Amino acid sequence: MKKIIYILCLFMITTIAHAGMSSTDKDKAYDCSGIYMANYFLPSGETFEYSMKEKSMASVKVLKTYALEIGISEKEWDDGVNKGVDKHYGSKYDEAKTNACHSFVNKLVPNGEEKVKKVIQTLY
Repeated sequence: MKKIIYILCLFMITTIAHAGMSSTDKDKAYDCSGIYMANYFLPSGETFEYSMKEKSMASVKVLKTYALEIGISEKEWDDGVNKGVDKHYGSKYDEAKTNACHSFVNKLVPNGEEKVKKVIQTLY
């Protein structure tokens, strides 16, 4: 009986540690990080507003900080983001995808929009 209680407690602790980001949310966060990085390193000839690059980089930082805060290891996070970057690097700016990612960050991260704004102010 003690073993069963121990296993249940261990399972609950593990579940609570990753409660803030489901597997689907992680995949979306990796994908958005790739989109944001592609925005930052747009190929020459692309038109963009500089503020979009700032918001993209700030959003990447906010997502990573949040992931680390809820218990995702830095290696796991970096590996997932690298896949997102590989997928989107060199692509053209897609305003609809970028805006969808902004909405995702604002929904996923508590006070996400305010955190992104705060990071933008510290970039320079």
